[in-house]
Amino acid sequence: MPDTLAPARHRIALVGASIGGSLSPALHEREAVALGLDYTYSLLDLDRLPPGWRLRDAVRRGVTGFNVTHPVKQAVLGQLDDLSPDARTLGAVNTVTVTDGRLAGHNTDHSGFLAGLRHGLPDIRSERVVVVGAGGAGSAVAYALAVTGARVEIADADTERAHALATRLTTAFPDAEITNLPPDLIPTALTRADGIVNATPIGMTGHPGLPFDTRALTPRHWVADVVYRPLQTALLTTAHAEGCRVLDGGAMLVAQAAMTLALLTGAAPDLARMREHLSALTASRTEPIHD
Repeated sequence: MPDTLAPARHRIALVGASIGGSLSPALHEREAVALGLDYTYSLLDLDRLPPGWRLRDAVRRGVTGFNVTHPVKQAVLGQLDDLSPDARTLGAVNTVTVTDGRLAGHNTDHSGFLAGLRHGLPDIRSERVVVVGAGGAGSAVAYALAVTGARVEIADADTERAHALATRLTTAFPDAEITNLPPDLIPTALTRADGIVNATPIGMTGHPGLPFDTRALTPRHWVADVVYRPLQTALLTTAHAEGCRVLDGGAMLVAQAAMTLALLTGAAPDLARMREHLSALTASRTEPIHD
């Protein structure tokens, strides 16, 4: 009888801090079952790893690919052999593939945000948008908006980081209008903006509060949050009360998860089905969601 190739074994790990309650394992594994994949998704919490731990330590133990989350989307770059063009421009990765021992960084956050935005708020005006946060998530969001031709203003408590991101994106999109914005000028920027995106951890479980002064919000604004734990953040609650259209972080989570799963396995996830997975998972959770 002819030999048959055994199905590929996918052993994926999420690397980040305080990720004990992440939805990603269940979200990925539910879709992997539907696709008939030999696929497991585990957690590598930096809070429990020894000092000096590196991705290659996990590869030697059988991990075949990674998701990367806060706070190492940028810090992990020095451990990689290759970067996709998008990841190189963004200076951040959320997915790492392992091929013949080489680690390559990719970024599905930007395409995931854009897909989520178009699905959740399909008819919004987005000619000018404020992005709060210039870290890994903020880089992805600003990049995604720049792709659409939006005028983007980037605010971050670390003004040098915001300036560096605006400079990188202007180099990548020379015809775009991308500027850094002092955080105290966010209310002024909102007078000319169509929407605003929170791409900081503020509002996440363990990081309470509002990422900016919301008193300048009006019903003509839309407000998106990349935080998905909880889905209904203080920012979205406040914005909704002001009459704004809002988009929670689940939209980006599902879209980037589908794109990541495809990148790591070569399979074709069903995005609508994965949205159903997320709805079922969040409905069954009675405790706060952590990443």
